[in-house]
Amino acid sequence: MAANHLMDGFPPPPDRLVTLSNWRKAPFSGWGFRNVRRLVPTADIAAPGHAIPLERSLEDVGHIGFTGHDGQPTTIGRALPATSTDAFVVLRRGRIAAEWYGPGMDATTPHIVFSVSKSICGTLGGILLDRGLLDPDAPVIKYVPELKSSVYAGCTVRHLLDMAVGIAFNEDYDDPKGDVARYRNAVGWDPLPAGDEPIDLRSYLCLQRPDGQQHGGLFHYVSTNTDVLGWVYERTCAKPYADIVSEYLWQPLGAQCPAYITVDAHNAMRAAGGVCVTPHDLARFGEMMRRRGVADGRQVVPAAWIDDINTRGDANAWARSELAEVFPQASYRSQWYRIDRERDVLVAFGIHGQWIYIHPGAELAIIRMASEATPLDPDRVRGWRRGFDAIAQRFL
Repeated sequence: MAANHLMDGFPPPPDRLVTLSNWRKAPFSGWGFRNVRRLVPTADIAAPGHAIPLERSLEDVGHIGFTGHDGQPTTIGRALPATSTDAFVVLRRGRIAAEWYGPGMDATTPHIVFSVSKSICGTLGGILLDRGLLDPDAPVIKYVPELKSSVYAGCTVRHLLDMAVGIAFNEDYDDPKGDVARYRNAVGWDPLPAGDEPIDLRSYLCLQRPDGQQHGGLFHYVSTNTDVLGWVYERTCAKPYADIVSEYLWQPLGAQCPAYITVDAHNAMRAAGGVCVTPHDLARFGEMMRRRGVADGRQVVPAAWIDDINTRGDANAWARSELAEVFPQASYRSQWYRIDRERDVLVAFGIHGQWIYIHPGAELAIIRMASEATPLDPDRVRGWRRGFDAIAQRFL
């Protein structure tokens, strides 16, 4: 069923009804990912009164060829409608070189970006450090003593930023009874199974236990680490996470529209994956990162923080990780992937096909929003990476 026919009718017929039980499953995700706040409680991330304009300098990128996820030759123009893409924006030197939208989407439609939210959170860390509000080398429990009986008792903020926590958590999106399923119940993304006791996000974070690995020197991707990071920020700034994102990032970078973030039953905000943002504003964020933290002549993020992402990621830790097959020769630092260490290509990545791809040499920032049926398909990831690289090669 086409996404643009979902939720038709008053009420919609059962086969077109998007609910808390099915909103992340195809085909319902085509509507759910751009209407999250009609399914889950949310908090606004306010935008400034004046947006940085995005000028146009259009280029023909649709003809650019690459090898798709199925190993067959394709082009950007053919791949976009064939791969559950919802929005695609290419900025070249800060101007719109190309854009494409699927049914129900346009430049100002908010869309959930899943773990691209983590890169937003990691970027905030550099701003708070620069303001004297955060010490990355401080113990987590300096800020959040409630975690003293959890795995996070022995961690530093830097361990959170770099996914270097020795935590017994398996980030398996498809296990209906695994850690991620219980996590989704805690954040209010799924209905609570019959007979289960309700739990909120912060209480769930306090229950996390070690896996016996020493913190640091490893890369183990776990979403709860970023939610703890968001909790740390709230304590350092004495305000809700959504307000922190707005004050220190969204307003200074000149976003056009408010973003929003999902919240649980106790108003805890899901820093790890709950941000919903428009395509043009996500492109503005990517362009600011490409320009080493500058937006409209203002230094929003310290350049040194972005340089640190590009130079301090642990390649050996990455090579031993569970995601090394997805991005070979990568490294991870402050919630960003550096997927090409020679060219400083940075990526923010989220399940179901969300991307920010930043190529400094080609002066490009590319964003893709999607509603792919599978949370994480390595072949699709590699296919789109080849597509982005082909666009970059066109401009080198």
